[in-house]
Order: sequence, then C-alpha cells, then structure tokens
Amino acid sequence: MSALDPRVGPVELTRQLCDIPSVSGDEQRIADVVEVSLREYAPHLTVTRDGDTLIARTELGRERRVAIAGHLDTVPINDNLPVRDTTEQGTHELMIWGRGTVDMKAGVAVQLALAVELAEPAVDLTWIWYDHEEVASSLSGLGRAMRNHPQLFVADFAILGEPSNGTIEGGCNGTLRARVILRGKRAHSARSWMGVNAIHRAGALLARLAAFEPERVVVDGLEYREGLNAVRVDGGVAGNVIPDLCAIEVNYRFAPSRSVDDAAAFVREFFADADEIEIVDGAPGARPGLDAPLARRFVDAVGEEPKAKFGWTDVSRFSALGIPAVNFGPGDPLLAHADDERVPIAQIESSAAALRAWLTNGIDA
Repeated sequence: MSALDPRVGPVELTRQLCDIPSVSGDEQRIADVVEVSLREYAPHLTVTRDGDTLIARTELGRERRVAIAGHLDTVPINDNLPVRDTTEQGTHELMIWGRGTVDMKAGVAVQLALAVELAEPAVDLTWIWYDHEEVASSLSGLGRAMRNHPQLFVADFAILGEPSNGTIEGGCNGTLRARVILRGKRAHSARSWMGVNAIHRAGALLARLAAFEPERVVVDGLEYREGLNAVRVDGGVAGNVIPDLCAIEVNYRFAPSRSVDDAAAFVREFFADADEIEIVDGAPGARPGLDAPLARRFVDAVGEEPKAKFGWTDVSRFSALGIPAVNFGPGDPLLAHADDERVPIAQIESSAAALRAWLTNGIDA
C-alpha cells in the first residue's frame, strides 16, 4: 500500500483522500493509506491502530495535551467521485466538489497535513482518525478505541474536525429516538364501526406534533435550537382491514443542558395519551466547552465568534470523558451528505492556518 505524501498540503490532500472511496464499513483501504503515510512521514508520532481507527501521539512531555479527531468514512457515493475543482456561481469562489469534501475529508486532510508538519507543537497532540461515524453509534470506531485504549484519550481539550464553515461550533445537541405506539381493533373495512382505527388515532397526535414550537435554549452563552419531529410512520394490515396498530418514530434533538433521561421524560409526557412509548436510542449532547483556557485561546486564534452545533457529533464522547470539546473544520454543514458536496479551497487553507498558528505559538497567547 503506497503512502500519500501529506507534505503536498491540505488542499491537494483533500482531493487525494476523497478519491479513496470509504463508505461506512469500507474504511480499511483509507486507514491503511493514512497509517503508511504516518509511519513514513511522521517519525515523531507513536501510532496505534484499533481496527480501522488510528491514534497518533506526540510524547514531548508538554504540560498539556490536545486531542484532534476526524472520521474517515462517508455516506454512500452517488455519482460524485472522483472529485473535481469547480467555481461557485455568483461568488466565483474556487471549490472542490465531490463526496466527502465537506463531511469530512477536508477536515481530515487539514489534520493529517499538520500531524506530519508539527514535530514540535506547543502542546502534546493526540491525532485520531476513526471509522464508522456515519452509521449506528454502537459501531463507532471512536467509541470502540476509547473503550479499548482509555489511556490514549487523556487530554485537556479536544477538537473534532466536523464541518463548521471554518469557525468554532461549541458542543452539540443531544438526540433521542422513540417509537410512539397507538393500538386499535381490527375489523373488515366494510364494517369499520366494528373496529378502532389505530392510524386515525394517530391523527390528533400528529397534529399536536406539527403545531409544537421547539425551544431555543441558551447554554453557556450559545443558543441551541431544539426539534421534535416524526421521522417514520408504520401501520396497516391490508387494503380491506381496519388497522389495529400504528407506530410513529419520533426524533428529539435537545439542548445540551438536558440529559438523555430528561429528554425521555419530556417525550413520555408529550405523548402521554399513546398506548406505549419505546425509547429506541439516545445520546447526550455536549456543553460548549468554551470556558476552558485552551478553548478561549483557540477562539482568539480563529478570530470569529463561536456558534452552537445543532446536530449531534462525537464531541459528546469527549465531553463524557470530562474533556472540553469543540467542532472546527472547513465546509458548510448544510452541504454534508448532499450529492453536490463542495468545500471552498480558501476555507481549507484558512482552517489549516488557524490551527497551525494556535498549536505553534497561540496556546499561551
């Protein structure tokens, strides 16, 4: 397996990494390439591999340690590889177009280029590239590596390279999914009065859900927007049978000031007239983490006011370990997973410059 040469810089490295298909579950090739590159071009790093997750650490005896992580996988390709350079209509901004450019191989490229370049950073660094982010949380390579190698994840601050338009997005919302079940009684549709239509029973509940106005919650100075939405409806038996069951799957995005238990209690109360509520899964959010001294200096290095991260990200995993964590990477998160994913070249360069400046001389500024 030949290595990429990270010394080409993060822009060209973005193109090369994106052209290695790595849909979730198929990350071995890209993990192999990144590992070979690290071992060939970064002798200052100690590299550990766990499945298709790589952890590369400096061991300089610095007083503080920063973890910087990014996922290697993408959602499925849809005729959007290989990547190509484009010019954005209207702004004439130079872009790289294609699957993974936003979510999040531009961020991975910035990290890999700096991991090779920075042999003497101002803090010790733990670089992490992991598999299975775009699928069920239970499959996460980051979660698996944290369980298998907890000693490698001790840090004072963490940065996740999720797309954030090259600005800092603090923390993240939590997420919970629930199945809200309504029961009825089967009958022949020609004699519907003999039954109870479970799908009809769902009508009032769905109307209440559609009218619901989610909260905007300020947490540590950042405003998070919550959301409560039906994402799937299952029901029906046959074309001539009154259905006796209707299940509505609901997704609740909640502010990081609430726990998963708080979120579950809210959902149970909101749907109190349902016959049964099954909590399918839940993951806590993460507070902004911006009150940590390292975070404040990072904000200064980036030079823009932080925003809240509305979606769930793996900053939650670092937060659960007691490590303040933020999202920071090139790319518009609104374009993540879109068939026309594209990232501004200037944003890749500015993200790399800000991170480099902070890691070399901005830590104690």
